[in-house]
Amino acid sequence: MKKARDLLQTSYRRFLSLPNPKIPKMEDISERYCYNPILRWNPQVEEYFVKAYGADHFSRVSDALTRPSCYSCIRVNTLQSTSDAVIQKLVAIMNDTGHGDTNDNISKCDANFDADTGLKQTNVPQNLSDWSKVEEALKEDIQTGSVSKCQIPGLDYVVFVKGSGPHMIDYGHTHDRPSKEVIVSRKCAEAVLRGAQVYVPGVMACSAHVEKGDRIAVSAAVEQPGLDGGWGIGITRGSVLQGLETDAYYMERNGLYIGQGRAMMSRAGMFRALEGIAVDMSDRVFKLPSFHDVLEGEIFLQNLPSIVAAHALDPQKGERILDMCAAPGGKTTAIAILMKDEGEVVAVDRSHNKVLVIQKLAAEMGLNCITTYKLDALKAVSRRNDSYTTTDLCCNEKNNGVTIQSSDLPSLHLERELTEGMNADKSCENGRNCNKTVNERTYVSKAEIRKNIRRMRNGPGRNQCSGGRAQNSKGFSPHSFDRVLLDAPCSALGLRPRLFAAEETIQSLRNHAKYQRRMFDQAVQLARPGGVIVYSTCTINPGENEVLVRYALDTYKFLSLAQQHPSIGGPGLLGGCEFPDGYIEEWLRPGEETLVQRFDPSGPLDTIGFFIAKFIVGSKDS
Repeated sequence: MKKARDLLQTSYRRFLSLPNPKIPKMEDISERYCYNPILRWNPQVEEYFVKAYGADHFSRVSDALTRPSCYSCIRVNTLQSTSDAVIQKLVAIMNDTGHGDTNDNISKCDANFDADTGLKQTNVPQNLSDWSKVEEALKEDIQTGSVSKCQIPGLDYVVFVKGSGPHMIDYGHTHDRPSKEVIVSRKCAEAVLRGAQVYVPGVMACSAHVEKGDRIAVSAAVEQPGLDGGWGIGITRGSVLQGLETDAYYMERNGLYIGQGRAMMSRAGMFRALEGIAVDMSDRVFKLPSFHDVLEGEIFLQNLPSIVAAHALDPQKGERILDMCAAPGGKTTAIAILMKDEGEVVAVDRSHNKVLVIQKLAAEMGLNCITTYKLDALKAVSRRNDSYTTTDLCCNEKNNGVTIQSSDLPSLHLERELTEGMNADKSCENGRNCNKTVNERTYVSKAEIRKNIRRMRNGPGRNQCSGGRAQNSKGFSPHSFDRVLLDAPCSALGLRPRLFAAEETIQSLRNHAKYQRRMFDQAVQLARPGGVIVYSTCTINPGENEVLVRYALDTYKFLSLAQQHPSIGGPGLLGGCEFPDGYIEEWLRPGEETLVQRFDPSGPLDTIGFFIAKFIVGSKDS
């Protein structure tokens, strides 16, 4: 009893530490069963963003980040199909699966959503007349039917599929009989909000006596402040939920219900199985169609700003282009398609498995001009003095007059059993011993089993590659690329939906910026005079966006900002920021703000937070 009481008191203290806590009253318990999250930030980071955006604007940004965009953006592989053909197929598929008009039951939990359009209605400043026209055109595209083609010049290969939300869900709860429910991990919840199912590894806790077929509510476990000053969910996997106020986790999931569905297995099965769907989501707070295995090779689900970043690079046929941080390959394949698969797109990533993901995607889309390498972008410039590096030779290796691309390498599949003592064939693991095949009893450690479970979290994805080989690279010669895309690793504070952000500190944000500058230094060396560099991130942090532009222009006098086409994002931030420790950030100067694109998650376009800058490389001798 004492232990249970202490646990309850600890949970209650955590709840009291939350900003603006909303304790549900017995007569209005429906407020509890809704989706109304509050995004937690590190206090210093929040103060910094308030200075950058203003308190009201940042409040809207923070609120928008907790929700997915109310439409899906699809890039059509124009080498395999057309936008009109894809639209016809998607409409037929959506009609068959029942994903028609979904503008019913828009929740009153969020007054910023328009039930007619499904778009956020905000008062974002629009001081650029052209930008306003673009916004109105895009909004009209998104509002026109369930599936529509983008009418912006140059983006007619982009298709919008309309979603809806937030919706009010009837969980069937009463004061004396709460709903059966599961709590899922935050990352699982974020995936479910984007249209995924609830997979077994994502389930953290479940009500007692849940059987297959039961209707079950789904809520999210979000990190809470711990007594040690850190963050954690405080839930032991397998915990039993009671659904009453005496439940130790009752307060923590208030306003974090993301929908309901049918249990695909019993409670016991959820915590015994290694994989599979635990809950088939039938009612969602946000309804977005799933495109898993839909029109494979013809379409690619991609955020609109990411498509614009590849388009801003303006790749031309026959050019040699470098994608420095290419995984999972969305921008890489977009570039190859814009080049009509003529030329060479070199895609690198430091992760072996991620390189295999790029190869798989390129093969799905039938692209032959993509060459992939395992390479750390911080070491992208070859240290050799001679102009013919190992990479150069690999790029030009020929066999009977046919260029061998890394994407043409055969995929060598490995099947790893999750139990001990199973027979397995060892063949060509990691590209080694390709001529040996040994049939022997294989021992799989518990660590390997746990690793495979983590890989299966939230269901299968493109990163679940098996076998294959990634060609290593020792770097590239300076001035060896016509165009370079650096979609830099970042704090990712623009991705949606996001239920937790307090792990980022001022120091960690500065560390991201240092890392990005080092990568940009490599990009400058690799781009030829007269070439182009496009820098992009998926964060709202000015220190990783405008500060990088300021660094680039002040450090490399031969670089200049260039106008981007299409230009549908908003202007960059002017001025700068001085921190309490004396550290000073300088952002953009007047006249530069219109040459970058900043996508605001709270803006009318309802995109992720994103930033794009395009540089022209002048004569380096001067």
